[in-house]
Amino acid sequence: MTAPAPRPDVTGLELPELEAALDAQGQPRFRARQIFQWIYKRGVDEFAAMTDLPQALRDRLATDFRISTPRLAARERSADGTEKFLLELADGRRIESVFIPDTPAMTFCISTQVGCAMGCAFCLTAKMGLVRHLTAAEIAGQVRVLAGSLGLRHEAFNIVLMGMGEPLHNYDQTMKALRILADPHGFALPPRRVTLSTVGLVPAIERLATEPLMPNLAVSLHAATESLRTELVPSGRKYSVREIIEACRRLPLQKRRRITFEYVLLAGVNDSPDEAARLARLLSGLRAKVNLIPLNAAPGIPFERPSDAAIDRFAGVLAERRITVSVRKSRGRDIRAACGQLIVEGGRRSPTQRAAALM
Repeated sequence: MTAPAPRPDVTGLELPELEAALDAQGQPRFRARQIFQWIYKRGVDEFAAMTDLPQALRDRLATDFRISTPRLAARERSADGTEKFLLELADGRRIESVFIPDTPAMTFCISTQVGCAMGCAFCLTAKMGLVRHLTAAEIAGQVRVLAGSLGLRHEAFNIVLMGMGEPLHNYDQTMKALRILADPHGFALPPRRVTLSTVGLVPAIERLATEPLMPNLAVSLHAATESLRTELVPSGRKYSVREIIEACRRLPLQKRRRITFEYVLLAGVNDSPDEAARLARLLSGLRAKVNLIPLNAAPGIPFERPSDAAIDRFAGVLAERRITVSVRKSRGRDIRAACGQLIVEGGRRSPTQRAAALM
């Protein structure tokens, strides 16, 4: 006997999709806007609580649709105020999201996959491999949970797609989630408050150039030469440093926007003044800034953090060559919430998952 199809999840629908679904049932389209406001502005996750909708409509919505919300399984707070949220999805899989306070606007670090296929040598999430992509509902759902838990639903906040996973490997669902979050009847989150981090999947970067709501782009570079980068970022075997930089040069950047290049500094590997000079030459003429990230060392990562003197020397070489540079202050290291430290333990990958990691 065939199992019935699951009810559509309204949290994975953009407003025009929800309007069309209600229109097909003979309902006025403005009801979709009301539902969006209840879910995103008021944090409601049951149709029964949407009291400005007719009772008959609420009953029918509960029969025909569902509202999914990741379950908050655990929450840890760092000594520096950073908080890590362990969220459980409907299938029992778990992901991590991070809240970083005391930024110009509060920042949510959001995951786009369970695990990651990119295999970066210095990242704990890579140890999981790719388990599966997240849906748009699960990506946007993290923002709903964090905003509600932190009392920030009506406050300005930023999101960075720098949690578990490679956002551009899950392009369609990631961009759909951003459109849902940007809707004025929801969180009204503008693209300038969103930063998407990628290892540099060139075809997807080129697709970004066509997006009407293009987020800020952060490219995880970590080396200026092909040989070193492919050691650190295995996906570099498919897309070269030069190809990534040329794709970035073609992006139609708005005024005052720059592309951020993230560079994890590894002691004795990529932290020499010569490497800094090569990086400066590579980025010459590009509207760019470099975000240096001293390694957040952890068991299982075969590298060490450079000395403060080495970090300062590297940054100085870039600054001398007129490259805008900053050094990221690690947040949440004591609860393993810092960059490269997100990992959910347990579970062996299936052959299908292992194959997905090679895509």
